[in-house]
Amino acid sequence: MNIVFRLWKESLHLLYPVRCPICDRPVFVVFGRWEYPICPGCREAVDYVREPACKKCGKPLSDIRAEFCGDCLRQSHLYDQGKALWLYKGYVKQSIYRLKYGNRREYGISYGQELVRVYGDWIRKKEIQLIIPIPLHKKRLRQRGFNQAEVIAKEIGRQMKIPVRKDLLIRCVHTRPQKELNDKERKNNLKKAFKIAPNNVQLNQILLVDDIYTTGSTMDRAAGVLKEAGASQVCFVSVSIGRGY
Repeated sequence: MNIVFRLWKESLHLLYPVRCPICDRPVFVVFGRWEYPICPGCREAVDYVREPACKKCGKPLSDIRAEFCGDCLRQSHLYDQGKALWLYKGYVKQSIYRLKYGNRREYGISYGQELVRVYGDWIRKKEIQLIIPIPLHKKRLRQRGFNQAEVIAKEIGRQMKIPVRKDLLIRCVHTRPQKELNDKERKNNLKKAFKIAPNNVQLNQILLVDDIYTTGSTMDRAAGVLKEAGASQVCFVSVSIGRGY
């Protein structure tokens, strides 16, 4: 029975193959296994975040002697630490655009798998107890049809066997897109943007998940609300990030 089921799943992948999130070409999965479906060539084409990186937000640094990026030197953050997978440029930028505006939800699963491959050990060391995707306002959620951060978070949670709560953090203000604003406007734009839903969950070590990290305003507001509710540590992972220099 198991062999028949596996062959059935394999035939589905032949008819509807998983696509690489970078080049969008089909990646044929063996016996129903969907493990890191990113083309070897595409792995070489994108810029993974490597050391030296900012010890706070994870942005790559040009100076091997530096510990923090310019953003983190200029301002303090409410989150504890963060990591990102790729630089937000080129193929990565195009990929995330297709995910969000082309309804390519399967990309979010691939992103989640790659984040676990690269940062799974770091997440374990942080003793994360709960994963929370950065929420969309209900108006934007209706427009897009799904929350890309939720898709990514669920895959991380599935692989690492960590619970995911999409209903705990609520975006209660419909804000302007952060990419349209400068640093000061971004902070003001997110004032009182989040709130915690009534819950009986003991908040301790939390991991926030999002697709893009720029100045950290969104992560700060979300982390601040969670810490006010009792979280002792709030870290984050994001699919992409800007440069720290």
